[in-house]
Amino acid sequence: MHSYDDILQKITEILRPFVPQGQAIAEETDLVADLGLDSLKVMKILETVEDSFDILIPLNVLPDIRTVKDFALQIQKLDGDGQ
Repeated sequence: MHSYDDILQKITEILRPFVPQGQAIAEETDLVADLGLDSLKVMKILETVEDSFDILIPLNVLPDIRTVKDFALQIQKLDGDGQ
């Protein structure tokens, strides 16, 4: 199981190539409104996250993920569940 800080750091690393250069990524950063991620980018990010943490992210949780913090908490929950 990964710590929240480790998950947050890894998510930031994964998001970096998908956001405009110089765009800050913080816990309260909105993935769509602030980073402008479209559905294709989101799917690529999900795939990378799943591979990095060896988890499966169910599509039905996506509506609950708006910010980087939401994403990290969801990964932490899935990682803790052993999925």
